[in-house]
Amino acid sequence: MAEDTFMGVKREKIDWCPTIDFSKCDFCMECDKFCPHQVFERRDGEIKLVVANPHNCVVFCRACAKTCGPDAISFPSKPETIAKIKKIREEEGEQ
Repeated sequence: MAEDTFMGVKREKIDWCPTIDFSKCDFCMECDKFCPHQVFERRDGEIKLVVANPHNCVVFCRACAKTCGPDAISFPSKPETIAKIKKIREEEGEQ
């Protein structure tokens, strides 16, 4: 499992996890085999893959997407995510 915080922000407040484009996915399961953080889960007798544990994903890691031959995995924008993390830190610092 990933850390509980990242850059001083609780992990569950950070929107960083893979999205699977099922129109491209060929269900090879290479992403699931590769990821040591149990972000993915196989369902329906291993026919379908879902992002079952999004907060287990290490913030800014995109390694599973690099294992995806059909390029079916995407992530949020890193610069936008950094900006959101900074905003959360500022807001929490004001409390």
